[in-house]
Amino acid sequence: MNRRALLALVTGGVLAAGLVLPHAAKADALADITTRKTIRIAVPQDFPPFGSVGADMEPKGYDVDVAKLIAAKLGAKLELVPVTSANRIPYLQTNKVDLVISSLGKNPDREKVIDFTSAYAPFFNGVFGPAEVKVTKVEELSGKTVGVTRGAVEDLELTKIAPTDATIKRYEDNNGTISSFLSGQVDVIATGNVVAAAILARNPPKKPEIKFLIKNSPCFIGLNKNEPALLAKVNEIIAGAKGDGALAAISQKWLGSGLPADL
Repeated sequence: MNRRALLALVTGGVLAAGLVLPHAAKADALADITTRKTIRIAVPQDFPPFGSVGADMEPKGYDVDVAKLIAAKLGAKLELVPVTSANRIPYLQTNKVDLVISSLGKNPDREKVIDFTSAYAPFFNGVFGPAEVKVTKVEELSGKTVGVTRGAVEDLELTKIAPTDATIKRYEDNNGTISSFLSGQVDVIATGNVVAAAILARNPPKKPEIKFLIKNSPCFIGLNKNEPALLAKVNEIIAGAKGDGALAAISQKWLGSGLPADL
Protein backbone atom coordinates (compact mmCIF):
# COMPACT_ATOMS: atom_id res chain seq x y z
CA MET A 1 0.00 0.00 0.00
CA ASN A 2 1.51 3.32 -1.06
CA ARG A 3 1.68 6.35 1.20
CA ARG A 4 -1.21 8.14 -0.54
CA ALA A 5 -3.52 5.16 -0.12
CA LEU A 6 -2.45 4.76 3.50
CA LEU A 7 -3.09 8.45 4.19
CA ALA A 8 -6.54 8.21 2.61
CA LEU A 9 -7.36 5.17 4.74
CA VAL A 10 -6.22 6.83 7.96
CA THR A 11 -8.00 10.10 7.10
CA GLY A 12 -11.18 8.23 6.32
CA GLY A 13 -10.95 6.39 9.62
CA VAL A 14 -10.45 9.62 11.53
CA LEU A 15 -13.42 11.24 9.80
CA ALA A 16 -15.58 8.23 10.50
CA ALA A 17 -14.55 8.26 14.12
CA GLY A 18 -15.30 11.97 14.29
CA LEU A 19 -18.79 11.36 13.01
CA VAL A 20 -19.57 8.34 15.15
CA LEU A 21 -17.73 8.65 18.43
CA PRO A 22 -19.26 11.88 19.78
CA HIS A 23 -22.73 10.42 19.30
CA ALA A 24 -21.74 7.08 20.83
CA ALA A 25 -20.02 8.78 23.75
CA LYS A 26 -22.89 11.19 24.44
CA ALA A 27 -23.89 10.91 28.06
CA ASP A 28 -27.40 10.03 29.15
CA ALA A 29 -27.73 11.26 32.72
CA LEU A 30 -30.84 9.21 33.51
CA ALA A 31 -29.17 6.04 32.23
CA ASP A 32 -26.07 6.84 34.30
CA ILE A 33 -28.18 7.32 37.44
CA THR A 34 -30.03 4.06 36.78
CA THR A 35 -26.79 2.15 36.20
CA ARG A 36 -24.95 3.38 39.28
CA LYS A 37 -28.15 3.42 41.38
CA THR A 38 -27.10 6.76 42.91
CA ILE A 39 -28.21 10.31 42.22
CA ARG A 40 -26.12 13.33 43.22
CA ILE A 41 -28.23 16.36 44.05
CA ALA A 42 -26.96 19.82 44.97
CA VAL A 43 -28.84 21.40 47.88
CA PRO A 44 -28.34 24.62 49.87
CA GLN A 45 -26.79 24.49 53.32
CA ASP A 46 -27.21 28.09 54.43
CA PHE A 47 -30.65 29.15 53.21
CA PRO A 48 -33.43 28.00 55.56
CA PRO A 49 -36.11 26.86 55.19
CA PHE A 50 -34.94 25.54 51.81
CA GLY A 51 -31.74 24.06 53.14
CA SER A 52 -29.69 24.19 56.32
CA VAL A 53 -27.87 21.94 58.80
CA GLY A 54 -29.80 20.83 61.87
CA ALA A 55 -28.60 20.41 65.43
CA ASP A 56 -27.86 16.76 64.58
CA MET A 57 -25.58 18.00 61.75
CA GLU A 58 -27.92 16.50 59.16
CA PRO A 59 -29.19 18.56 56.21
CA LYS A 60 -32.83 19.58 56.37
CA GLY A 61 -35.26 21.79 54.50
CA TYR A 62 -37.70 22.04 51.63
CA ASP A 63 -35.08 21.32 48.96
CA VAL A 64 -33.65 18.41 50.94
CA ASP A 65 -37.10 16.80 51.20
CA VAL A 66 -37.69 17.27 47.46
CA ALA A 67 -34.30 15.67 46.76
CA LYS A 68 -35.27 12.70 48.93
CA LEU A 69 -38.60 12.41 47.11
CA ILE A 70 -36.96 12.37 43.66
CA ALA A 71 -34.31 9.85 44.68
CA ALA A 72 -36.98 7.55 46.12
CA LYS A 73 -39.08 7.76 42.94
CA LEU A 74 -36.01 6.93 40.85
CA GLY A 75 -35.10 4.02 43.12
CA ALA A 76 -31.66 5.53 43.61
CA LYS A 77 -29.49 6.16 46.64
CA LEU A 78 -29.33 9.88 47.39
CA GLU A 79 -26.01 11.69 47.62
CA LEU A 80 -26.58 15.23 48.88
CA VAL A 81 -23.96 17.77 47.79
CA PRO A 82 -23.98 21.07 49.73
CA VAL A 83 -23.63 24.13 47.49
CA THR A 84 -23.75 27.91 47.66
CA SER A 85 -25.56 30.28 45.33
CA ALA A 86 -22.27 30.94 43.53
CA ASN A 87 -21.18 27.37 42.83
CA ARG A 88 -24.46 25.50 42.31
CA ILE A 89 -24.53 25.94 38.50
CA PRO A 90 -20.75 25.29 38.04
CA TYR A 91 -21.15 22.05 40.03
CA LEU A 92 -23.79 20.98 37.51
CA GLN A 93 -21.76 22.00 34.47
CA THR A 94 -18.65 20.16 35.69
CA ASN A 95 -20.64 16.98 36.38
CA LYS A 96 -20.20 17.06 40.14
CA VAL A 97 -23.98 16.70 40.48
CA ASP A 98 -26.87 15.41 38.38
CA LEU A 99 -29.48 17.93 39.56
CA VAL A 100 -29.54 21.26 41.38
CA ILE A 101 -32.37 21.65 43.88
CA SER A 102 -31.33 24.88 45.54
CA SER A 103 -34.12 27.51 45.44
CA LEU A 104 -33.06 28.16 41.86
CA GLY A 105 -34.92 30.85 39.95
CA LYS A 106 -35.21 30.81 36.16
CA ASN A 107 -34.00 33.70 34.01
CA PRO A 108 -32.84 34.12 30.39
CA ASP A 109 -29.12 34.10 31.24
CA ARG A 110 -29.39 30.83 33.14
CA GLU A 111 -31.54 29.29 30.42
CA LYS A 112 -28.65 29.75 28.00
CA VAL A 113 -26.44 27.34 29.96
CA ILE A 114 -28.74 24.89 31.78
CA ASP A 115 -32.26 23.49 31.50
CA PHE A 116 -35.05 23.74 34.04
CA THR A 117 -37.84 21.42 35.11
CA SER A 118 -41.33 22.63 35.92
CA ALA A 119 -41.64 24.66 39.13
CA TYR A 120 -41.53 22.71 42.39
CA ALA A 121 -41.62 25.41 45.09
CA PRO A 122 -43.26 28.80 45.58
CA PHE A 123 -40.95 31.77 46.05
CA PHE A 124 -42.53 35.18 46.02
CA ASN A 125 -42.68 38.61 47.54
CA GLY A 126 -45.98 39.87 48.82
CA VAL A 127 -47.86 41.79 51.46
CA PHE A 128 -48.59 39.77 54.60
CA GLY A 129 -50.77 40.64 57.56
CA PRO A 130 -52.87 39.16 60.36
CA ALA A 131 -56.30 37.72 59.55
CA GLU A 132 -58.15 40.76 60.90
CA VAL A 133 -56.49 43.15 58.44
CA LYS A 134 -58.59 43.11 55.29
CA VAL A 135 -56.29 43.90 52.38
CA THR A 136 -56.55 42.18 49.00
CA LYS A 137 -54.86 44.64 46.62
CA VAL A 138 -52.35 47.46 46.71
CA GLU A 139 -55.00 50.21 46.67
CA GLU A 140 -56.27 48.95 50.02
CA LEU A 141 -52.97 49.88 51.67
CA SER A 142 -54.33 53.42 51.69
CA GLY A 143 -54.01 54.83 55.22
CA LYS A 144 -52.09 51.78 56.46
CA THR A 145 -48.54 51.38 57.74
CA VAL A 146 -46.36 48.87 55.91
CA GLY A 147 -43.10 47.45 57.22
CA VAL A 148 -40.39 46.51 54.73
CA THR A 149 -36.67 45.72 54.65
CA ARG A 150 -34.78 48.64 53.19
CA GLY A 151 -33.52 48.07 49.65
CA ALA A 152 -35.10 44.64 49.25
CA VAL A 153 -36.98 43.75 46.06
CA GLU A 154 -40.30 44.24 47.81
CA ASP A 155 -39.21 47.71 48.99
CA LEU A 156 -38.33 48.79 45.46
CA GLU A 157 -41.49 47.32 43.93
CA LEU A 158 -43.85 48.56 46.62
CA THR A 159 -42.45 52.08 46.44
CA LYS A 160 -43.54 52.20 42.79
CA ILE A 161 -47.15 51.19 43.40
CA ALA A 162 -48.16 52.07 46.97
CA PRO A 163 -50.86 54.73 47.49
CA THR A 164 -49.47 58.13 48.42
CA ASP A 165 -51.18 58.04 51.81
CA ALA A 166 -49.68 54.64 52.77
CA THR A 167 -46.86 54.91 55.31
CA ILE A 168 -43.85 52.75 54.47
CA LYS A 169 -41.57 52.06 57.43
CA ARG A 170 -38.18 50.74 56.34
CA TYR A 171 -36.01 48.54 58.55
CA GLU A 172 -32.35 47.72 58.10
CA ASP A 173 -32.76 43.93 57.97
CA ASN A 174 -35.36 41.17 57.97
CA ASN A 175 -35.15 40.82 61.74
CA GLY A 176 -36.24 44.44 62.10
CA THR A 177 -39.15 43.88 59.73
CA ILE A 178 -40.18 40.73 61.61
CA SER A 179 -40.04 42.56 64.95
CA SER A 180 -42.17 45.40 63.59
CA PHE A 181 -44.85 42.89 62.65
CA LEU A 182 -44.77 40.94 65.92
CA SER A 183 -44.83 44.10 68.07
CA GLY A 184 -47.69 45.70 66.15
CA GLN A 185 -45.67 48.70 64.94
CA VAL A 186 -47.09 48.17 61.44
CA ASP A 187 -50.39 46.95 60.02
CA VAL A 188 -48.80 44.68 57.42
CA ILE A 189 -45.37 43.84 56.06
CA ALA A 190 -44.06 43.49 52.52
CA THR A 191 -41.62 40.60 52.43
CA GLY A 192 -40.82 37.20 50.96
CA ASN A 193 -42.71 34.01 51.73
CA VAL A 194 -39.49 32.65 53.27
CA VAL A 195 -39.47 35.47 55.84
CA ALA A 196 -43.16 34.89 56.52
CA ALA A 197 -42.36 31.22 57.11
CA ALA A 198 -39.66 32.25 59.61
CA ILE A 199 -42.29 34.24 61.51
CA LEU A 200 -44.71 31.31 61.51
CA ALA A 201 -41.94 29.05 62.83
CA ARG A 202 -41.97 31.10 66.04
CA ASN A 203 -45.64 30.22 66.50
CA PRO A 204 -46.57 33.81 67.38
CA PRO A 205 -50.06 34.92 68.45
CA LYS A 206 -50.16 37.17 65.37
CA LYS A 207 -49.69 35.04 62.26
CA PRO A 208 -48.88 36.50 58.83
CA GLU A 209 -51.25 35.60 55.99
CA ILE A 210 -50.60 36.44 52.35
CA LYS A 211 -52.77 39.37 51.24
CA PHE A 212 -51.52 39.83 47.68
CA LEU A 213 -48.44 39.16 45.56
CA ILE A 214 -45.89 41.77 44.59
CA LYS A 215 -43.54 39.60 42.55
CA ASN A 216 -43.63 35.89 41.81
CA SER A 217 -40.41 33.93 41.17
CA PRO A 218 -40.94 30.19 41.80
CA CYS A 219 -38.12 27.69 42.18
CA PHE A 220 -37.09 25.19 39.51
CA ILE A 221 -34.78 22.18 39.43
CA GLY A 222 -31.71 22.68 37.25
CA LEU A 223 -30.10 20.07 35.03
CA ASN A 224 -27.64 20.02 32.17
CA LYS A 225 -28.82 20.76 28.65
CA ASN A 226 -29.61 17.98 26.19
CA GLU A 227 -30.85 15.54 28.81
CA PRO A 228 -34.43 14.97 27.59
CA ALA A 229 -34.91 11.64 29.37
CA LEU A 230 -33.91 13.00 32.78
CA LEU A 231 -35.92 16.18 32.24
CA ALA A 232 -39.05 14.23 31.33
CA LYS A 233 -38.65 11.87 34.29
CA VAL A 234 -38.15 14.61 36.87
CA ASN A 235 -41.10 16.55 35.45
CA GLU A 236 -43.17 13.38 35.74
CA ILE A 237 -42.16 13.02 39.40
CA ILE A 238 -42.98 16.68 40.13
CA ALA A 239 -46.39 16.37 38.47
CA GLY A 240 -47.12 13.23 40.46
CA ALA A 241 -46.08 14.89 43.72
CA LYS A 242 -48.37 17.83 42.97
CA GLY A 243 -51.22 15.49 42.16
CA ASP A 244 -50.94 13.24 45.22
CA GLY A 245 -50.31 16.05 47.71
CA ALA A 246 -46.72 15.11 48.56
CA LEU A 247 -45.35 18.46 47.39
CA ALA A 248 -48.10 20.40 49.19
CA ALA A 249 -47.17 18.57 52.40
CA ILE A 250 -43.51 19.58 51.99
CA SER A 251 -44.58 23.20 51.40
CA GLN A 252 -46.83 23.14 54.47
CA LYS A 253 -44.03 21.67 56.57
CA TRP A 254 -41.37 24.22 55.64
CA LEU A 255 -43.26 27.31 54.44
CA GLY A 256 -46.39 27.10 56.58
CA SER A 257 -48.73 27.06 53.60
CA GLY A 258 -49.71 24.79 50.73
CA LEU A 259 -48.84 25.23 47.10
CA PRO A 260 -50.31 28.14 45.15
CA ALA A 261 -52.89 27.02 42.60
CA ASP A 262 -50.84 28.40 39.71
CA LEU A 263 -47.51 26.75 40.61
